[in-house]
Amino acid sequence: MKTKNEIKSVVKEKYGEIALQSKETNESSCCGSSCCSDETYNIMSDEYKDIEGYNPDADLGLGCGLPTKFAEIKKGDTVIDLGSGAGNDCFIAASETGDTGKVIGIDFTESMIEKANRNLEKSGLKNIEFRLGDIENMPAETNTADVVISNCVLNLVPDKEKVFKEIFRVLKTGGHFSISDIVLQGQLPESIRQAGEMYAGCISGAIEKDAYKEIIKTTGFKNLRVQSEKAIILPDDILKNYLNPEEIENYKQSNNRIISITVYAEK
Repeated sequence: MKTKNEIKSVVKEKYGEIALQSKETNESSCCGSSCCSDETYNIMSDEYKDIEGYNPDADLGLGCGLPTKFAEIKKGDTVIDLGSGAGNDCFIAASETGDTGKVIGIDFTESMIEKANRNLEKSGLKNIEFRLGDIENMPAETNTADVVISNCVLNLVPDKEKVFKEIFRVLKTGGHFSISDIVLQGQLPESIRQAGEMYAGCISGAIEKDAYKEIIKTTGFKNLRVQSEKAIILPDDILKNYLNPEEIENYKQSNNRIISITVYAEK
């Protein structure tokens, strides 16, 4: 079992590599991991391109939902994006907050922050800021955000309770979050859970859906609801790297599922 610091090192190294890959490469893999599939495989099947504020240079194809679609962002809001990557959701959020609002993207991978800042410079927008930092200890002041968003990131974090406590801290009273993430129904085979490649690919770091919701509730959030939910199917040519044929068949016949959800709750 890897320690929390070892897990973070794996994720940081992998996403440093991902920052240099094309969107097409990332979309054909597990959230950008190197375990690519020959089958059509894309966790992020939702399309951003028709959404106002979309910046194709900032879209690395790493998401598992459209949190900005459900985030109820208003003009003048301060929005914090956790694990902001190259800035995709930040640019969309910035179009919703307008010039009177502000968007802060936080990411702990240096190359992602550099890429995001290059995209920001080209965009000419003044209401976005990217900060290098760990979302378990956010570089953001208490009670400053109206909305927190995140897209397929919290599943990578070892201490999810700490992240939700940080979200609670930075949100204003009455503020809310809308987070797209990967959760489980049942248990993944242990061989998948232990694979570092799959961890960096958003899967084996996921926890049970009910446990995920319980963390949110015990943190103190109210009015929790699931805004969107869909099953994620892993193709055989990925599964065979971790399971033998009998294990693959047993997994398919079980009720175990990988699920992409978008969750909302209020402080």
